[in-house]
Amino acid sequence: MDVPMQNDQALTRDSLFGTAAESTYAGITSFMRRRYSRDLRGVDVAVSGVPFDTATSNRPGARFGPRGIRAASAGIAWERHWPWAFDPFDHLAVIDYGDCDFDYGAPHSIPQSIEAHAERILQSGSAMLTFGGDHFISYPLLKAHARKHGTLSLIHFDAHSDTWPDEGGKRVDHGTMFWHAAREGLVDPARSVQIGLRTTNDDPQGFQVLDARQVHRRGCEAIVEAIRARVGENPVYLTFDIDCLDPAFAPGTGTPVCGGLSTVQALEILGGLRGINLVGMDVVEVAPAYDHAEVTSLAAATLAMEMLCLYAARHKVDA
Repeated sequence: MDVPMQNDQALTRDSLFGTAAESTYAGITSFMRRRYSRDLRGVDVAVSGVPFDTATSNRPGARFGPRGIRAASAGIAWERHWPWAFDPFDHLAVIDYGDCDFDYGAPHSIPQSIEAHAERILQSGSAMLTFGGDHFISYPLLKAHARKHGTLSLIHFDAHSDTWPDEGGKRVDHGTMFWHAAREGLVDPARSVQIGLRTTNDDPQGFQVLDARQVHRRGCEAIVEAIRARVGENPVYLTFDIDCLDPAFAPGTGTPVCGGLSTVQALEILGGLRGINLVGMDVVEVAPAYDHAEVTSLAAATLAMEMLCLYAARHKVDA
């Protein structure tokens, strides 16, 4: 007699570890079928969403990003993530913590809500994998991570620099957060790198820029070595704006820009970073409404799994 499939593992999973099959088309769609829980005891990584969308410069809808990423992940949750030789869920206790709560009617209170959400998780000893939401969410997340780990190296995949000035410091805006992060000492631009950029900003604020044409011209291996040389052993926060990918590979974003990376290039670069001192990570600006085929959400879920493999390789597998 066949053993029945364990369904709705977001609720019924007995262990925080391991990967088990579940119908890809059914069940509660937590990220990668991990258990939904607010109990952080013994948790290595808490996955959470920030369904925030106020300032993308073209098309709204990134508030649905966390939901889309979770749903797409159900299609790849049934076996070990390729091509890694280990399953990160055999080494990491991972839960889906659900979404950050905030008052959408009081937008200037939202950064504090996100920061407090992150603070609760990080104080437990868990790391965070966060889904957005427009890219502004990285700013309050960086505040909480820098408080725990000190000044961070930022590895930033994007079409845009997000270092435009905000002298008044009052904007809740997806294009200014790394300007603030650099000025406040949350990240060290001299040990940080931006990959895939293809929009103009004449003041890079000290960040090393490996723009999209450099990626295409130099190749993934050279880009990996440049990133490694830049960040060294410094604690790293890794942020991936899905519009780093060319619209051919990720049409479901509010800020598409032609000439970007392919999904293959992005995965090759991330996979080549095994060993970096990764302490926090996010994937942002997925807007599912503009992609009926869900390839953008699928790319985001796959990139998130690559990040979990990087985290496991540094903190568990090779420890």
